[in-house]
Amino acid sequence: MRGIRKTALCALCALLIGGAFPAGALAEEPPVKAGAAVLLEASTGKVLYASDAHKKLPMASTTKVMTAILVLERCALTESVTVTDEAYGTEGSSIYLERGEKLSVEDLLYGLMLASGNDAAVALAVHVAGSIEEFALLMNAKAKELGALDTHFVTPNGLHDGGHYTTAYDLALISAYALKNESFRTIVSTTYHRTETGSVQRTFKNKNKLLWQYEGGNGVKTGYTSDAGKCLSFAAARDNMQLVGVVLDCPDMFNAAIRLLDYGFKAYEMKLAVAAGDTIARARVGAGVKNVLELVINEDIMIPVERGAMAALKSRVVIDEGIRAPVRAGDRLGTLELYDEGNKLLAACPLVAKDSVNAADFGFYLNDLFGRWTA
Repeated sequence: MRGIRKTALCALCALLIGGAFPAGALAEEPPVKAGAAVLLEASTGKVLYASDAHKKLPMASTTKVMTAILVLERCALTESVTVTDEAYGTEGSSIYLERGEKLSVEDLLYGLMLASGNDAAVALAVHVAGSIEEFALLMNAKAKELGALDTHFVTPNGLHDGGHYTTAYDLALISAYALKNESFRTIVSTTYHRTETGSVQRTFKNKNKLLWQYEGGNGVKTGYTSDAGKCLSFAAARDNMQLVGVVLDCPDMFNAAIRLLDYGFKAYEMKLAVAAGDTIARARVGAGVKNVLELVINEDIMIPVERGAMAALKSRVVIDEGIRAPVRAGDRLGTLELYDEGNKLLAACPLVAKDSVNAADFGFYLNDLFGRWTA
């Protein structure tokens, strides 16, 4: 049994990781003409490139990244959605839904993310929350939960509104989070999709040219309005590194994205910070046949590191208070946190019991006492 989870140990220590690369091998940051731009390593959220990344700007249809992930977290792909009056005839890009038509959530999500259907966005929002206004509340709550604190949503599709805005950094956070969802990854990396529901069959082609033009390209969403300009949330994976970036108000958005991705993959690589199975800490165990237990992590922790440079990481260990037997091997008993030099959290990994510890019964104590007498 375990007591209430509290911080029992906070230890900060430096971990140096890096590679044997020649000095001066680092790539130069690319020129990017955009209202704002950012590039992140997805698993850690580490910023690899930033230009006005916290500037509040409209984001057009890249809004639909948030719409899609909210729908995926609340609906089954097979659910049927009835097109309401609100969705029918929505202005801007459309998949031309008919009033009263019934489509699956899955087909509407493909229409949303590949063809950028504004009508699909409204149909899904109303299906999930009953109204656009209620869905916007969900969007804003999710943004706050993800740490996208300079973002405010009004619509599910990104049609212009003065109160609808984000930052390149916030949108990259949202996109990186969404890419953790398997269904989302599948949808945004699909080049073509043919619907199986609805009154007519539709074929959607993904507007994201990076899926064809860039090796490893796997997302995310284009956007354009006259007020927002050209916007792009983009992603690519190579050599076990998933990069996510955003450019807002960027006339040459695809080439800008390619330059940023090239820079990220050339300048950084993933390095092993802590290996699975490593003993990280030892915890005291009450009422057990032994009173000290090793805590380990079950998965490798990989960190993006500049090629040719050393990375200094700080670690913080948090162990449950009042750990008592019985404990089973694999029980979560704490957390290992890794921070960069600027104290940004890069990774948090569960600490688990390396071995089992049985509870000490009367016989154990009797044998222990007898052993002391005869020692």
